[in-house]
Amino acid sequence: MRLTLNIASEEALEHDLLNLEVPTETTVGSLKGMVQAEAHIPTTSQHIYHNGQLLSDDNKTLEQLQVVDGDMLALHVRDIVGNTGVPQPGPAQQPARRPAASREEQDPEVIRLQLLGNPRMRQEVQRAQPELAAAVENPQRFAQLFRQMQDQERRERMMRQQHIADLNADPFDIDAQTRIAEMIREERVQENLQNAIEHNPEVFGRVHMLYIDVEVNGHKVKAFVDSGAQATIMSPSCAESCGIMRLVDKRFAGIARGVGTANILGRVHSAQIKIGSLFLPCSFTVMEGKDVDLLLGLDMLKRHQACIDLSKDKLVIQDVEVPFLGEADIPRSFEEVTEPTVEGPGGTTIGGRSGAISGPAGPATANTPAAPAAQAAATPQPQPPIQPSQAAPASAPAPSAESIDQLVALGFSREEAVNALNACDGNVEFAAGLLFQG
Repeated sequence: MRLTLNIASEEALEHDLLNLEVPTETTVGSLKGMVQAEAHIPTTSQHIYHNGQLLSDDNKTLEQLQVVDGDMLALHVRDIVGNTGVPQPGPAQQPARRPAASREEQDPEVIRLQLLGNPRMRQEVQRAQPELAAAVENPQRFAQLFRQMQDQERRERMMRQQHIADLNADPFDIDAQTRIAEMIREERVQENLQNAIEHNPEVFGRVHMLYIDVEVNGHKVKAFVDSGAQATIMSPSCAESCGIMRLVDKRFAGIARGVGTANILGRVHSAQIKIGSLFLPCSFTVMEGKDVDLLLGLDMLKRHQACIDLSKDKLVIQDVEVPFLGEADIPRSFEEVTEPTVEGPGGTTIGGRSGAISGPAGPATANTPAAPAAQAAATPQPQPPIQPSQAAPASAPAPSAESIDQLVALGFSREEAVNALNACDGNVEFAAGLLFQG
């Protein structure tokens, strides 16, 4: 079987063709080995596509993937550079047929013409780098800004390499070795995050809390089901609305202490609550300082032998099934609590408690033009210099317009598509799974 591979590198504007004779039972992994032998491209840098689909399973044969004689495969070469500043592979591992054009050798005029010919790409540059987009009609100004950005990238790369060299200069320096150990730890954490995004993206979806519709003294309330709370709690405003504030026994007033403190106004010893078709007696502790109107605690759940059935997404009490509310019906005041965030890949942020992924902070945080330049000329983003206290992971390439269009065609907004692709290192399949799980 004869195959033609269209080789495209992130650092080169032109493409190359490679013709191979391979058996139909050849696996993807073996094909990558053949390409490495012929073109000296490392297998870790090879991303082979057939009809727009990435061939990610190295164990599958070409016949299983429905690759037939005469097909053309697209080979995208993406060089992998270690986070610790290890240099790229030597000349023996680089493509021998022609040297790839480096970032510094790119012609600003070619980039400018590409932006002029692609309105969507120009719009992305306008969002991320407004100064560069404003100069697209002025060739001299555009070239000046582009070269300034190249110089900034070069300086940052040199600072990074110099910093690592300084750390390794004295192997007996305890402080330097401590910083190196911290850099390694940070890289392992980032690697763990990348693996989770790639192989287990559903953990980054937002999980909403469990609420059900109830009635207290004939008044409808959305109750938060919390098996971790010891007592059933009601806010003073909810007690007023339900008409049971007059029943509060103030002898049970006090202060609740836990993560914080809150005033307990008293206790309603018995009031009727309707859950589903059941009318049950319930006692309420009226307490200030809660963002939820009614919280069904463990005392109520155990007293009536309630079961939280997550497989059915229902609360079962005495064989009566009460469905939990959907995310759209949950009171927003309780869900929208500010949570700490950590930096994720591609400029995204990840919630420290919920794990929910948010988009990049905006143009103010983009310190280089790598994102628009990558979209315009398929170039990698620059790596920020490593500070002594942390290791900055290598930035991922900005998502291509084709990848964004594929996700938009699935019904997602353009912003959601860009955020998901940034979080998944541009992988369309993982990004789609992340959006569907979210």
